[in-house]
Amino acid sequence: MQLLAGRFKGATIRTSAKMPYRPTLSRIRKSIFDMLAPFNYPDVLDLYAGTGILGFEAASRGANTVTFVEKNKRSIRLLKENADQFRHIQFIIRQQNVFIFLKKAGLYDLIIADPPYGKTDNNALIETGLKKLNKRGKFILETDRNSQPIMNAFVKDYGDTRIMIWAKE
Repeated sequence: MQLLAGRFKGATIRTSAKMPYRPTLSRIRKSIFDMLAPFNYPDVLDLYAGTGILGFEAASRGANTVTFVEKNKRSIRLLKENADQFRHIQFIIRQQNVFIFLKKAGLYDLIIADPPYGKTDNNALIETGLKKLNKRGKFILETDRNSQPIMNAFVKDYGDTRIMIWAKE
């Protein structure tokens, strides 16, 4: 996969077909980041990071710090390998359950969550995630199209994928 825009446009993010993740399609990534323009989110949290493509895209577009949270050991190894190719960006990589991480986490400007479809309590994730946003921060959840909109989210569908966005005022 390649980064779509920003200072690292065209950089390749290594993946593996043997991994248990579902990378966000490039057209969906482009749409998400178009909705975030102009990009002014220095501290980004990528939950259920998988390939890390969303966090790496945020780094390419101007994030200073990106924290990846992922449980899978093989995904963690690939995240570390991919992070090594970028300079002047602080990447924090945590192999941990998302909810345990969030209990002690600080505040972020942008939180992106792409949990396994149908295997996460989205209500609890959203409620907890919104508490971890800085003022004017945004929380983005990628889920399946059958997920019901929650708490006045901005909703956009792309085939079987639903993107929900909340802004903290």
